[in-house]
Amino acid sequence: MLMIKFNDLEKAFYINSLLALVGPVVLIITTGIGLTGLSEKISLTRMVCLFAGIILIIYSLRSN
Repeated sequence: MLMIKFNDLEKAFYINSLLALVGPVVLIITTGIGLTGLSEKISLTRMVCLFAGIILIIYSLRSN
């Protein structure tokens, strides 16, 4: 909606890049909050697997 409102290609690219930056940051923050709550309930190996999965997701987002 903001891209249509501004009706400018440069501003649309700027908004798009901000949204692309915000998405992974939100993913990392919410996952970190969730893992701190689960830290006493899950084993260390499962937590390592979760971190590895998160790192792979972020890597796949960056490699495009």
